[in-house]
Amino acid sequence: MTATLVLKDVARYFGGVPAVDGVSIEVPAGQITGLIGPNGAGKTTVVNLITGLLHLTSGQVLLEGQDVSREEAPDLARAGVARTFQNIRLVPDASVLDNVVVGFHRHEKSGLWANLLGLPSARAEAAELKRKAMDLLERFDMTALAEHRAGGLSYGHQRRIEMMRALASNPKLLLLDEPVAGMNDAEAESLAGIFRKVAADGVAVLLIEHNMRFVMSLCAHIYVLASGRLIAEGLPEAVGRDPKVVEAYLGA
Repeated sequence: MTATLVLKDVARYFGGVPAVDGVSIEVPAGQITGLIGPNGAGKTTVVNLITGLLHLTSGQVLLEGQDVSREEAPDLARAGVARTFQNIRLVPDASVLDNVVVGFHRHEKSGLWANLLGLPSARAEAAELKRKAMDLLERFDMTALAEHRAGGLSYGHQRRIEMMRALASNPKLLLLDEPVAGMNDAEAESLAGIFRKVAADGVAVLLIEHNMRFVMSLCAHIYVLASGRLIAEGLPEAVGRDPKVVEAYLGA
């Protein structure tokens, strides 16, 4: 069975210097796959190549067997690629609910004029999108905060809003770029349960994270980057014991 995401010898050079060099990974549906490495390893560059924010120097990106290497970010989003960012990107003065509803707009059927004129079809669709957003809020245990200003909430809550917005697009592939950075152990463990449920629903999840204990407990398969190259891959237990991985993180 073809993995949802396949990278084949992906490379990205900046001024002749490789940020990512010959990286090949697979992310199957229904599984959480880890991508780890020390600072400057090239992890976020890989994510930006997958999502079309950066263009490949060489190699291929395949989504469900289709070559999407030259697709732009909006096209990839429509194709089912969603992501979170290291730096939270919300509309801080809007409510939690409205921030989540934004994620559903990829599926919105009402046109601009229908919305401007307030036609019954547009109003009905808007109500349905809010209902779906409330379902996500319930899943993330944030129903009571629906009308709160997003920018006034804690860091952990803002992280949850960003993840709900990503899931609202009904993705085939979800890229989580350091989702538990700055969270305490209890907050991280709560999100781990949600990520497991997302994968169980058939979504392919690629997790990029510095919290090694979190990654090891959550991922079925892990890839390790250092200086833009893959230095190890495999089951969490094997990766954690690999001398090359230990050296990359701790030094020789």
